[in-house]
Amino acid sequence: MLTSRDISSTVIDNLCNQVGRNVAVTCFYFDFAGRSEQSPAGVLGSLLKQQAFGLEVIPEEISEAYNDRKNSIGGQGLQISDILRMLQITSSRKRAFICIDALDECAAEHRVELLNSLGQLLQQSPHTRIFVTGRPHILPEIGRCLGGRVTSLSISTKRDDIVTYLRSRLASDTAPDTMDSTLEAEIMNKIPRDIAEMYAKAWTLRKLLWVTH
Repeated sequence: MLTSRDISSTVIDNLCNQVGRNVAVTCFYFDFAGRSEQSPAGVLGSLLKQQAFGLEVIPEEISEAYNDRKNSIGGQGLQISDILRMLQITSSRKRAFICIDALDECAAEHRVELLNSLGQLLQQSPHTRIFVTGRPHILPEIGRCLGGRVTSLSISTKRDDIVTYLRSRLASDTAPDTMDSTLEAEIMNKIPRDIAEMYAKAWTLRKLLWVTH
């Protein structure tokens, strides 16, 4: 079945295939199990590395800022304000698309800070666009932090999709003689119903959020 990560990967692949060399496509996939390692600075830093990697020459401002931090007492890492400034520099050289998957799995205390930072980036970088997947309950947060510049699209699992998938799997069964028509009918009736109920109860409906200016 199609997951939000499948959708994000498809979007990223299409962007990479369709855009020219003067466009940077970056991405970040949130994972609930890795919440402690997915701070706003870590996420933004990952996006910065990807954008900088796509440049033919690293801007001098970025190199200097990185070296200044590295040589400071204790080798203090870059602050969010530093990273945002560098993202503004890289996005001024290339149009930028940022894709973030499963934002709802970002820790709540980090999510607002990350969204506020992305809102600042959008204000300072008019050629940047952001694509996000997440459960519907975070949509108000996104609207507040990004100034209402959000277009959303609901994506849910349809029973017809589940039925089509099951039929294809049954048709490719290497041991068809082990299943009679009664068992096949029970599978086609019970599994789609149970999966639909499971998705409804688990709130796994996700929204795709395309942020524009």
